[in-house]
Amino acid sequence: MGGFTPFNMDVTDLLREGDNVVIVKVDNKRHREAVPTQIFDWWNYGGITRDVMLVDVAPTYIENYSLQLRPLPQTSRKAKKREIAFALNLNKAEPGHEVTISIPELKLKQKFVTDANGQVSSKFIVQSSKLSLWSPDNPKLYRVEIAMDGETLTDEVGFRTIEARGKQLLFNGEPIFLRGVCIHEEKVDGGGRANGTEDAHTLLTMAQQLGCNFVRLAHYPHNEWAIREAERMGILVWSEIPCYWTIDWKNEATYQNAKQQLTDMIHRDQNRANIIIWSIANETPHSAERDRFLGRLADEARQLDNTRLISMAMEVTGASNYVNRLSDNMHDKVDVVSFNQYVGWYRDVNDAAKMTWEIPYEKPVIVSEFGGGAKFGLHGAKNQRWTEEFQENLYRENLRMLDKIEGLAGTTPWVLKDFRSPRRVLNGIQDYYNMKGLYSDKGEAKKAAQVLREWYEVK
Repeated sequence: MGGFTPFNMDVTDLLREGDNVVIVKVDNKRHREAVPTQIFDWWNYGGITRDVMLVDVAPTYIENYSLQLRPLPQTSRKAKKREIAFALNLNKAEPGHEVTISIPELKLKQKFVTDANGQVSSKFIVQSSKLSLWSPDNPKLYRVEIAMDGETLTDEVGFRTIEARGKQLLFNGEPIFLRGVCIHEEKVDGGGRANGTEDAHTLLTMAQQLGCNFVRLAHYPHNEWAIREAERMGILVWSEIPCYWTIDWKNEATYQNAKQQLTDMIHRDQNRANIIIWSIANETPHSAERDRFLGRLADEARQLDNTRLISMAMEVTGASNYVNRLSDNMHDKVDVVSFNQYVGWYRDVNDAAKMTWEIPYEKPVIVSEFGGGAKFGLHGAKNQRWTEEFQENLYRENLRMLDKIEGLAGTTPWVLKDFRSPRRVLNGIQDYYNMKGLYSDKGEAKKAAQVLREWYEVK
């Protein structure tokens, strides 16, 4: 298990008459063979930063379920009926349990009986005219009720489709440009780990003020309240596990840990309409061992959930003068080609206008990171690093450059707001903060924020 995904333990057999005591111990030490490993670039918060609950369930209960709208074939875009796939499994392989699922607003109600594996797999047929699809402009959620053995599970679920066709992203069958930004799970104004709906609403509102319809939640699964708040607000999500930089690619136990985090992330959020991309890694050095590790993860993600897209944040490794060439063996494992680039920060900003990009894959492209640092309130010439004017000019030059990329389907600049990091030690400027935020840690907009906002207005 990981530090960012939920887990539970059955203590039934440990209970005794009278008072019982539960002791929870947390440990935030990093290990070479862990995911993430000992090298990372965010604050390693300790303590309990997510919800802890005592849950009373029947001996046999619904462990997991899935409701997914199936995409229409390309030849049937005007079909009068849509198909919603339904799957459910119990915590035990017990047959014969009657399960009733209802979506009252759609006047759908159906009964099933669990099979020998304690599972149900079926589908609903819905009239297209009656189904209001979830979208950023219409974040429609339907109340869902699943009843078994006298108990009822309730949820709110939206229905939509996401596809990659050639170099286009199709959302509900129509082309979409993902106007995004990267976000770390950290409260505004140095308040520690963001961990609830109020924190999420603050961060996501800041993203919407930039014109965003999409966020990349880096570099680990964010808390479930953030996902749900984004869903209510109509914000699409890229969700990621922390296979970050240098993982112990040869270690099978490390792979199993990454696989478990991937499984937990997907199982927790598979019914959230706003999640459209499962990401398996960020900026991982190329090697045969890495390719096998991440290839297995991509296959696992696709098997767990084939209704969403698979991606990862790659690095541009082939560069010659003013030509950037993307070359990554993982290109055939992902649906969307995504990469991080920092022309203007790790390379002269004046090079941006001269750059050309070669992306030899017939897939949509997301630039998953770009940007540069600035201290809010520090002003000067546009060639003076750390000033707001430097960051403002960097964004202008980068956005002109990105406009030339064929198949560009979205961007998520780095990063929404300044965040704490032990690697950022420049005294008087960084002071243990990554300063690449479009907002300061206190939520104050830097000049580059307006540049991005204006670009997104025409996208």
